[in-house]
Amino acid sequence: MEQQRKKMTVPEIQAKAARGEKLLMLTSYDYPLALLADRAGIDILLVGDSVGMTTLGYETTLPVTMDEMIHHAKAVRRGVQYALCIGDMPFMSYQTSIAEAVYNAGRFLKEAAMEAVKLEGGVEMAETVRALFNTGIPVMGHIGLTPQSINRLGGFKTQGRDAATAKQLLDDAAALEQAGAFAVLLEAIPDRVAQLIHERAGIPIIGIGAGPHCHGQLLIVHDLLGLFEKFTPRFAKRYANLSEVIGKAFADYKQEVEAGAFPGPEHCWTIKDDELAKLKAML
Repeated sequence: MEQQRKKMTVPEIQAKAARGEKLLMLTSYDYPLALLADRAGIDILLVGDSVGMTTLGYETTLPVTMDEMIHHAKAVRRGVQYALCIGDMPFMSYQTSIAEAVYNAGRFLKEAAMEAVKLEGGVEMAETVRALFNTGIPVMGHIGLTPQSINRLGGFKTQGRDAATAKQLLDDAAALEQAGAFAVLLEAIPDRVAQLIHERAGIPIIGIGAGPHCHGQLLIVHDLLGLFEKFTPRFAKRYANLSEVIGKAFADYKQEVEAGAFPGPEHCWTIKDDELAKLKAML
């Protein structure tokens, strides 16, 4: 019998990191995969705006709307009993004003039962993080490669590879912590820069493409499962190739239907001979 796990909360996440235990984090966009990830003991499920690329077919995360995020967040939450659920603030849902940021973050908690939100940006977002914190909304910061700034960054490029930009990342992490963020996500930065941030932080530091010197790791679930084929980031490890498995299943289905092998007797209901005879007599 599976042992009942204690529900993950923001304080539990911070306590686990303080004990030196690694934090496990995945993106999640739907009920079936959320259910499986939760059963596996993943600590944090992020309903990421990466849903735009992995599930909705957009070229970037920029077109994703709050309504789309709420829709997917609701589905994820229905599958979760253990993990901390975080809603990812989509582009232009928090940048225009602090009031709009508070309103949209509140939607995640009120409408989708999320337990925290994530937003991109460092020093420039500190006041927004502070306002959310003061409203009672836990915030995870996100610095380094910030996909919503892809046009300014010139693409999906590693950040912090020189002293000046690396120093800015340390300043960003410190500003987010001081503003009340409960954790910070580092994306696509050099491992030794992440190590410096980790050593100076008093909150959990989670990496995605930031090396091993973090309190925990995040992967995009579609990368982990081999379900996203457009490109594979250097930092992503494929633990399964479900695209191949699913493709074969579809091909087998096509072949059996065309050959008349499916459905077979085991997939059908029948009617007794006497009842069939009565039916035909009625015709």
